[in-house]
Amino acid sequence: MAVPGSVLGDLGPVGAAAGTRIDQAFIGSCANGTMDDLELAARILRGKRVAPTVRLIITPGSQNVFREAARAGIVTALVEAGAVVTPATCGACGGGHLGILGPNETCITASTRNFKGRMGASSAKIFMASPATVAASAIRGVITDPREFLD
Repeated sequence: MAVPGSVLGDLGPVGAAAGTRIDQAFIGSCANGTMDDLELAARILRGKRVAPTVRLIITPGSQNVFREAARAGIVTALVEAGAVVTPATCGACGGGHLGILGPNETCITASTRNFKGRMGASSAKIFMASPATVAASAIRGVITDPREFLD
C-alpha cells in the first residue's frame, strides 16, 4: 500500500532528511488545509503528544473546513495532541503572524510554497512534506517517516 507522506517534497524519500531536528511543524494554508489533510494529521496524532520542543500549527483552508473538522472531532484531537489550530487565514506559510520562523529555526510544512525568507528569517530552513510526514515529525521532534504511525 502506498502511504501518503512517505515522500518529503523534492528531496525524495523521507530518509534523505530523516532525523533533522525541527522547531516548527505546519499543516494548512489557504491552498491546503483540506479535510483530508486534517483527518490524516488527526489520525497520526490521536492519543499522542507533540514534542515539547516543537510548535505544531494547523490552519484549515477555509471556515467551512474548520467547522466540518470541529463537528467531526478532528479539531479536538489536534488540540489534545498539542497543536494550535488557527482560524482560516494567511499566516505561517507567508510569514504573516503566528508561526514566523526565527533565525536558524527549522520547519517542516505541508504548505505549497518555499523560498528563502518566505516563512520568516532568511536563515531558517524549510522542508516541504505531506501532512502525514509533518504530523509524525511533530511527535518525534525530528523529520520522521509517518508509516510507523499508520495502521
